[in-house]
Amino acid sequence: MPAFKCHFCPVCDGNGCTGEMPGMGGVYNNGNFIANCQGWAECRKADPSLLSRFLDNNSFEPKIRLAPMTGAVENIGFEDEQSYYYTMLFSAYKAGLGLCIGDGTPDLKLQAGIGAVKWIQKQDEKVKASVFIKPYDNERILERISWADSVADSIGIDIDSYNIVTMRNLVKLEKKTVSQLLEIKKALHVPFIIKGVFTEDDIALVKEVRPDVVYISNHGGRIETRTGSTAEFLQSHAKELRNYCASLWVDGGIRTAEDVATAIALGAEEVAVGRPMATALCSGGTQAVCDCAQALRTLQA
Repeated sequence: MPAFKCHFCPVCDGNGCTGEMPGMGGVYNNGNFIANCQGWAECRKADPSLLSRFLDNNSFEPKIRLAPMTGAVENIGFEDEQSYYYTMLFSAYKAGLGLCIGDGTPDLKLQAGIGAVKWIQKQDEKVKASVFIKPYDNERILERISWADSVADSIGIDIDSYNIVTMRNLVKLEKKTVSQLLEIKKALHVPFIIKGVFTEDDIALVKEVRPDVVYISNHGGRIETRTGSTAEFLQSHAKELRNYCASLWVDGGIRTAEDVATAIALGAEEVAVGRPMATALCSGGTQAVCDCAQALRTLQA
C-alpha cells in the first residue's frame, strides 16, 4: 500500500499539514490554505442573505471539476503518476465531475494524464478534459498542446506556477507576457484559460489577453504572491473580470455545498476541488470520490 501523505483530518482546513511541501500543505505556514477554507464562510457571514437570494433565482446545479493536481508521488504519496491519474480521473468521471489534468516535470506527469483520459475515452468517446500547462517557453507549450489535442476540451496556462521558485528554476518557467499568451490563444481551436489569477498584475494581464476563461487560484495556498483567500479575491474582482472573459472558475478551500453555492453566487460559473477528492480517493477509492462529489451538490434548505 502507498504511504499517503494526507493526515485524513476530520475537516480538511489546513491545520493538519502545516508547511508540508512536498506534501499536502502550503506556504506561509499554511496561511493561505487556511484562509481559502475560511473565506467562503466569511463571505456568507458578511452577507447572510447571499445564499437565499441566490437560490430564490437559481436552481442549484453546480458545475464542479476535479482540480488539476500533479506530483502525486511527491505530494500525495502514490507509487507512480500513472496509478494516480488512472484511478483519480476514472473516479472523477464516475462521480460526474468535469476533468482537469496538469503537467510538470518529468513529462510523464502530463503524459500520464493524457493517457488516462484516452483510456476513459474507450468507454465514453465524448469525454475530454481541461489541460493545464506550465508557463514554459512558447515552443515547448505548443508542443505540449499538440500532445493533448485529442483529449482537450480547453487549454490553460498555469501562470502562477512561475511563482513556485524551485519549479521555476528547475524547468525554466517564464513570467508570461501579453504577446506570448496571445500567441498561444491564437494557435488554439478550443477555449483558452488563464489559470492562477490572484493579483492585480494578473488582472492587468487578463484585461489585455481576454481569455475565454479566467481561473482564480492560488494553487491551494501554495503560491507566495500575496496573502488572502480565493473567496475574497472572487468577491472583490468578479465584476471587473467578467468584462474581460466569458466565464470565471475558482478553486481553493471549497469543502461544502454551501461553499460551492457561495462561489457561484459571487460570480463563478464553475468550481474546482482538489484536496478533498484526493483524500477521498486515498481513503475510500472510487465510491468515496462519488460520495464527496454528491455531498458538494447537496445543498441543505
